Amino acid sequence: MRTYITLFIVSSILSFLITPIVRRKAIIWGAVAVPDDGRHIHLEPTPRLGGISIYLAFILALLCVPFLGNLVSDTFLANRTLLIALLGPATLVFLFGIYDDFRSATAPLKVFFQTIATIMVYLSGYRIDNLSSPFGGTWELPILISFPLTWLWIVGITNAFNLIDGIDGLAAGASVFALLSILVFSIAQGNPEISLLAVVLVGAVIGFLRYNFNPAMIFLGDSGSLFLGFMAAVLSLAGSQKGSTIVAIAIPLVSFGLPLTEVGLSLLRRFLSGAPLLAGDRGHIHHRLLERGLTQRQAVILLYAVCALFSLFGLMLLNPQRNIGALIFFVLGVGLIFGVQHLHYAEFSVLGNQIRQGVSRGRRALAVGVRFRRTEDGLSSVDTPDHLLSALDEMLATNEFDCAVLQLQDEHPLFESQLRRYDTISEWSMNRGIIWIWKREEIDIDEVLTSNQFWSLHMPLTDEGGNGLGTITFYRSLTDDVPAIDLDHLCGTLHQSLSAALTRILDGAKAEVG
Repeated sequence: MRTYITLFIVSSILSFLITPIVRRKAIIWGAVAVPDDGRHIHLEPTPRLGGISIYLAFILALLCVPFLGNLVSDTFLANRTLLIALLGPATLVFLFGIYDDFRSATAPLKVFFQTIATIMVYLSGYRIDNLSSPFGGTWELPILISFPLTWLWIVGITNAFNLIDGIDGLAAGASVFALLSILVFSIAQGNPEISLLAVVLVGAVIGFLRYNFNPAMIFLGDSGSLFLGFMAAVLSLAGSQKGSTIVAIAIPLVSFGLPLTEVGLSLLRRFLSGAPLLAGDRGHIHHRLLERGLTQRQAVILLYAVCALFSLFGLMLLNPQRNIGALIFFVLGVGLIFGVQHLHYAEFSVLGNQIRQGVSRGRRALAVGVRFRRTEDGLSSVDTPDHLLSALDEMLATNEFDCAVLQLQDEHPLFESQLRRYDTISEWSMNRGIIWIWKREEIDIDEVLTSNQFWSLHMPLTDEGGNGLGTITFYRSLTDDVPAIDLDHLCGTLHQSLSAALTRILDGAKAEVG
């Protein structure tokens, strides 16, 4: 135990001292995350490459092991195969992460290099090649099953930690809880080599967190999140080699609960909404918590508590009794369902409604419903014409309609600059109070407004007193398929949200004038 404490302190101090140096170098080299309007939430340009601090502290602390001169260090140094099998591919992932921090690599390229690293680990003998049943017996897995499972585990965990790295201190803190679970598990399994690697890595992350916690002075970057995710995956895999039951995999599976839940939710959300599965977005768990009013610190502390609970439940599986395991997974399942419900994802809300109504309209109908539900949620907070029209633009991106026209009943100077002008708009169109037009690229505005080849849905917009504000009209070609949009929803709750948003904007303009 003294050896572990010594190495933890050494790696923590090294990381604490190295990080400011790396931060200055990152600024000089231009490895800086610049705020944008996408999924990033930081407000100031912030250097990344924090993974370099963790990696250097980790390696330098390991170089101190030979000087300890005790049984733990001798056992660790005698197992050179483990060091080569784990640190070699981990270094490859780390170096690629540095490249990614500078060049923003594509998702397929990331997976390619992670696959190479996985093959290196697999060929070294650290793999999922058998599953032991809690009811007795062992299932030997052929390579056609063994390698895909090993690949899925390593690549999945690696990218899971990368995926949650969207808020100050979250990925680093989550890795600490995961690594602590691996540490306790490996000690219980009598695996000092894995225990030593885990405690050194925990120390390196703890020293770095001083600069990464909100407000962050430096980000992990992909060099850090990919390295930590990969190390957590391979350490849990190597640590489970001495496990005699299926809980050897169940413990890390539960302990990595938050990043794995994030991966599952993200893939499912994107599939349901029709978005690319590997595209970034602002729908992650931490984004939803921020949208609900939590500060970054409050959100990350809450998620730390979730990680701690997952780790605690994972370590409870050290007790091999089947009833304990069943109870743990039941509690986790109920907790996940409860938590996801309170995050109010539009995708799952729409899916739930369709299931309850016994309606099966396919993925396209679901994707359209999600967009309209998001627009409805967004309209509740708009207070400027730009925000209003941006929300409508996002909703119509599904191309359910060919054209949409927003008209005001009275002229309002607030909207004078909002008209989306197209060369095809005639004088006839311009004289009818049109303040905004959305159309598909190939559509001619005048043809839509004057021909009989399009059906239209005309909705009056009114304030709470029933006074007319204007109209919005949706057009769709008669030759198009039946629209997937729920017209009852469009003419009901969305119509009410749009009317309320327009009322709020116009009342705000009157108040400023008054």
